[in-house]
Amino acid sequence: MGFLDEITGSAGKKTRLYRLLYLHGPGNGKALFLPIDQGLEHGPRDFFANPESADPEFQLKVAVEGGFSGIVFQPGLAMKYMRDYAGLVPLILKINGKTSVPSDEEAFSSLTATVEDAVRLGADAVGYTLYVGSPSQDRDFAQFCEVRREAERLGMPVIVWAYPRGRDIEAKGGRNSLYAVEYAARVALELGADMVKVNIPILDRERAHELPSPYDDLVKEIGLEEAMKRVVMAAGKIPVIIAGGGRVDDEELLRRARLCVEAGATGFIFGRNIWQRPFHQALEIAQRLKEVLLED
Repeated sequence: MGFLDEITGSAGKKTRLYRLLYLHGPGNGKALFLPIDQGLEHGPRDFFANPESADPEFQLKVAVEGGFSGIVFQPGLAMKYMRDYAGLVPLILKINGKTSVPSDEEAFSSLTATVEDAVRLGADAVGYTLYVGSPSQDRDFAQFCEVRREAERLGMPVIVWAYPRGRDIEAKGGRNSLYAVEYAARVALELGADMVKVNIPILDRERAHELPSPYDDLVKEIGLEEAMKRVVMAAGKIPVIIAGGGRVDDEELLRRARLCVEAGATGFIFGRNIWQRPFHQALEIAQRLKEVLLED
């Protein structure tokens, strides 16, 4: 069962990860997650492209009929919408978050729920956003430590959204630089994540001079596939799932997906690139993504 053989901790954690990676979604140790935390993180503007998507029932139907590995909800949505879908699609309870109103210069996501809430709601994992490099990371690390302790006690896997943020990150090449994304993946490993969500790095050679050595020279020499392999390697024994970011066309999305799979990524956590489409188009692109994950 691949990395599951390396899992330490309770049988509960291993059981939940097995359900996510083998019993739902594409299976075979691969994952396709549907996140619906954008209403909190970005506000209602993300639903304008597809007004139907403002109703969480829309995404739940996509997740069930599209055969996703899991759906990501903040606690309010999980409490109000999951009851009718319990057992049909795994729940990943997002237990911290913030709005986009304040500046990201000192980014910090406070707790919105507990691991016990996740158990009560039938979740198979919790999601935690960790802002690597933010001036507030000392509070963030301490908060995550408590979440990890509770998760270990209750047999709950923790998926870390490892996001470089803050004024110091922006001064060192930006949040999507290879330096920042690779560092974030390593921090998730160091702090005890069971799975890590990262963005695809951007090799902005015009900003190479801002990067710490040796990244300032490295980004001038490598391509995106090698950069993505470095990110996966930085995560060590924990699976890497790739964030989708803003909406792109089908072929570009699939190109990025294949590149990430070839680099060793375990799966995708694509939100807007799925549910900003009409229902049947959302199902079609989900099927194509599962096919990419299962390609030899």
